[in-house]
Amino acid sequence: MSEINIMNQLKLPNTISSLREELLSLGLERGMVVIVHSSLSSLGWVCGGPVAVVQAIMDIIGEEGTIVMPTQTADNSDPADWQRPPVPETWWSIIRNEMPAYHPQVTPSRGMGVIVETFRTMPGVKRSNHPMYSFAAWGKFADYIVSEQPLEAGFGLQSPLAKIYELNGYILLLGVDHDSNTSLHFAEHAVQNRKKVEKGAALLQDGKRVWKEYSEILYDSDVFEALGQDFESKYAIQSKRVGAAMCKLIQQRTIVDFASKWIAANHPNNE
Repeated sequence: MSEINIMNQLKLPNTISSLREELLSLGLERGMVVIVHSSLSSLGWVCGGPVAVVQAIMDIIGEEGTIVMPTQTADNSDPADWQRPPVPETWWSIIRNEMPAYHPQVTPSRGMGVIVETFRTMPGVKRSNHPMYSFAAWGKFADYIVSEQPLEAGFGLQSPLAKIYELNGYILLLGVDHDSNTSLHFAEHAVQNRKKVEKGAALLQDGKRVWKEYSEILYDSDVFEALGQDFESKYAIQSKRVGAAMCKLIQQRTIVDFASKWIAANHPNNE
């Protein structure tokens, strides 16, 4: 969509002030722990772009709260599994040997959006060490949330998602829906005998770049949209238009508990 068409979605431009007011009306509060999933383009034209969006959220939450965003690097993975796009099999060994090691301060996220990339590089933001499923955090509990993330359970127990659950945090879907709701992957770990798959990533080990192979449960976000619709049919959530986008604020613990039972019953994906 052209910039002029994006402007035409709104009577007035989005600004830090207008976004702050609308996010407060949605239910965002000072001191919250909140994981944010976002789409800048869905908001319409924003004066200051992604910096304004991040600043508006920071202004509300404050340093006594905590903001978390997923900063995943799906390209640091085994090329044999790549589908969007796939690469020739003759390339696989080259990629495994040459992929740069994940570095939390350097490696850009992939497919997470410009709001995430802007947040990732802002002063005071910390990032976890998982080579594929990292998270960035800012505020009171940032160090705790990114302090550990097991390689074999990137979205599981001891992950940033588990810590948000422990802290009774919230999920902000800013112009996106449940297919972007990473917390639902945490719920997949509650399913018994979940099928596992082999994975690989380039990381630093004892200061040296290595290609590390590991096994992890099979994550399946294809069902998240149906799961989210079912959840919203049973639970009242806070939703409101922010800019041009319909946005949602959800207590993470409530939807994760619901999703754990829903996935086990509907899409167990067991071994």
